[in-house]
Amino acid sequence: MNDTTIADAAGETKPAWGAVVSMSLGVFGLVGSEFLPASLLTPIAAELGVTEGMAGQAVTTTAAVALVTSLLVTAVTRRIDRRTILVGLSVLLILSNLLVAMAPNLPLLLVGRIALGVALGGFWTLSAATVMRLVPERQVPRALSILFTGVSAATLFAAPAGSYLGDLIGWRAVFLAAAGLGVLALVTQFAALPSLPPRGQSRFGTIVEVLSRRTVGIAMVAILLVFTGHFAFFTYIRPFLETVTQVGVTGVSAILLGFGIANLAGNYLGAFLLERSMRFTLTIMPLVMGTLALALSSAGGNVALDAAMVAVWGLAFGAVPVAWSTWITRAVPDETESAGGLFVAAINMAIATGAAAGGFIFDTTGIESVFAVSGAVLIVAAVTILTVVATRPATEPA
Repeated sequence: MNDTTIADAAGETKPAWGAVVSMSLGVFGLVGSEFLPASLLTPIAAELGVTEGMAGQAVTTTAAVALVTSLLVTAVTRRIDRRTILVGLSVLLILSNLLVAMAPNLPLLLVGRIALGVALGGFWTLSAATVMRLVPERQVPRALSILFTGVSAATLFAAPAGSYLGDLIGWRAVFLAAAGLGVLALVTQFAALPSLPPRGQSRFGTIVEVLSRRTVGIAMVAILLVFTGHFAFFTYIRPFLETVTQVGVTGVSAILLGFGIANLAGNYLGAFLLERSMRFTLTIMPLVMGTLALALSSAGGNVALDAAMVAVWGLAFGAVPVAWSTWITRAVPDETESAGGLFVAAINMAIATGAAAGGFIFDTTGIESVFAVSGAVLIVAAVTILTVVATRPATEPA
């Protein structure tokens, strides 16, 4: 297969929707595997004879490796067909889950999670640039919304399904099932992805060069603010719902299910809004999220109202990765992969920053303060995007 499989005689790209769906399946497998330990920490720790805190390093290890991989993958693989890389990363996803499922001790389990970090960081970094080549430019937002459906679906199903199946068939069998999902993604990608020869001149210095561009540097600051504000909020949503909203485990699960469903819808809302105005889409989402965080901080406590606000938050956040990935394909068309690596690195840094800062604030001044700070950070992000981030209408390349 070669590039002619996705271009007509006039040279215009034909939408390769099957290939886009295959990548969404890959994302579902990767993100689902990333989330699984959170719902299985107790049985994993008990069987391996370690504390839950030590078992929790399975999550930390994956995020740290994904961050490093996102910054290196485009330079290391600059001469290799992108189809080969993506298929290889799906193979690594399968091997990771098999290693975890068979691990007799924590060190070998962490080896499996390191492999997942490489697959996760690499796949995410290449995803936006790949989608950009699979469909015409005007359909990129729609294609990215399909890609991020895999993320929302993993968020919606991985944790509750992992917890339920872990009790039913054991945590090792759950990771074997995750390996099976990886096989499905691999087969689909092998059948649907066309050959995608590398583009650009990505080297180790390219990341620095791209980041030094004023438009990119400012945008990465905005991205870091948006995702830090989100993860400070989302990491501590359960204790908020339990102590402020005062709902039990069933209530928490129901509210988070509402968040997940709304988040899935937000992917498509983002694509719809991007076809009309990129600046509006990038700005309104953190503005809505920040306003909700401040409202929950100051007036939370009503179950129905809190559940509604959390759902609207999910709807708004669902549009965020779609919007920023689209921005990257238009603002940095010559080095989309390198910019994608910076995007993935910023998200992983935000996960660590938001969770760590939120934990410190939670321990010192309480959960309401976490949401207040989260809201303030998101409002600052919205103002930054509105005033200094360079955007173009969705119908024009940036």
